[in-house]
Amino acid sequence: MYAYVGLAAALVLLLLLHKARRWRNPRYDGGRLPPGSMGFPVLGETFQFFSPDASFDIPAFIRHRLARHGPIFKTSLVGHPVVVSADEELNHMVFQTEGQQFQSWYPDSFVEILGRDNVGEQQGAMFRYLKNMVLRYFGPESLKEHAGIIRDVELAVSTSLCTWSTLPAVDLKEAVSTMVFDLAANKLLGLKPSRSKILRKSFFDFVRGLISFPLYLPGTAYYSCMQGRRRAMVVLEQILEERKQSTKLQQAGGGKGEHRGDFLDCLVQEITKEKPVMTERMALDLMFVLLFASFHTTSLALTLAVKLLADHPLILDELTVEHETILNGREAGSEKDGITWKEYKSMAFTSQVINETVRLANIAPVIFRKALKDIQFKGYTIPAGWGVMVCPIAVHLNPDIYPYPLTFNPSRFKDKPDISRGSKHFMAFGGGLRFCVGADFSRLQLTIFLHFLVTKYRWISVGANRVVRSPGLEFPDGYRIQIVQRD
Repeated sequence: MYAYVGLAAALVLLLLLHKARRWRNPRYDGGRLPPGSMGFPVLGETFQFFSPDASFDIPAFIRHRLARHGPIFKTSLVGHPVVVSADEELNHMVFQTEGQQFQSWYPDSFVEILGRDNVGEQQGAMFRYLKNMVLRYFGPESLKEHAGIIRDVELAVSTSLCTWSTLPAVDLKEAVSTMVFDLAANKLLGLKPSRSKILRKSFFDFVRGLISFPLYLPGTAYYSCMQGRRRAMVVLEQILEERKQSTKLQQAGGGKGEHRGDFLDCLVQEITKEKPVMTERMALDLMFVLLFASFHTTSLALTLAVKLLADHPLILDELTVEHETILNGREAGSEKDGITWKEYKSMAFTSQVINETVRLANIAPVIFRKALKDIQFKGYTIPAGWGVMVCPIAVHLNPDIYPYPLTFNPSRFKDKPDISRGSKHFMAFGGGLRFCVGADFSRLQLTIFLHFLVTKYRWISVGANRVVRSPGLEFPDGYRIQIVQRD
């Protein structure tokens, strides 16, 4: 009897080993799969992907596999087969053939974080509809035509810098996040700082666990992230309902409604139409994603820019000269006027500094898509239904494309073709149809902040101020600075 039990156990073990081997090294009848391992059954290589890396370089998960397999390899993340691409030609093809060969896709755990009706989950006409709605408020033409947006950014920046200069030291990452969030909440939802403070805390909790192993248990970063989202959505639902009621009063002629002209007004108009194109849930998820994207990406880029400038005084001097030249070139009596659109567009070196900052920041280290059909590329097959993980960071830190890639060198963008809309070698704001709709607003905020900072203040870094990737950019100890007004 024991012999039969032992034999059965051995057979089960052999079967499991065979299954595991087939999982790690799958075959595909439609062609040759890229090299790489699928890791453990179900889990894949998820643990390795989310492992923190105390380095500013390409995350270890990607770096080690690039060295072993080349720029295209396969893996499995949170239960999904994925082809990872550090190949600029494949990345470009993925972005440019949306709706034909690829479509936007993210793993289920990430979709839960951003909402199942978020703009990233929308395809075709619905996505274009939502994109155009946002661009009407935050696209380049709107920013150019509405000087009030520039004035609002200037007021937020000047007030914040003045306050910070009275403190012994400030955690710039935390302070900038607060400044940018309150500005975004005001422009999107019409919120005053006192109201946005409650919402801001929920978003900060959300961001801390955004890129973490998707284990929904109390005490985990992912659990904290999801709880932050839940609390934020409760507040957003209240804000939306209040605005709907206010709009009804206005339409009824009660005199109590107030048309603010912000993005929330636009959303309310859309969802209260007789035949609305978007649902209320879509509107809420859009509000959530726009708030998150508005403050998280911009605050990280701003913090890194200030650190890099502090670490490179010659570059800081050149940037300061550009902005002082603009001030000195103004007509008598207008020295204290705000930045004009013409001045903003003339800041060539500032644009180079921003390009170099976001190249190094790689705030979105990976971008997901899904193959709609079998794709043949350089002798490999990407099966239909597989995910594709585009890795901008692997391109941005490729020494064959950017010599000495970890060196902060804004002049590498001097006299180069305009890349503000992205290129094969520059994907800081994505690419193709889904190029970031907030890119122009983010650049505007970065420019105005740097203008006030270098012309009116001096600062020094305080403490270690480490920068790591986990796999996204992080300041684990914060970034503390002392800031003082210039004489």
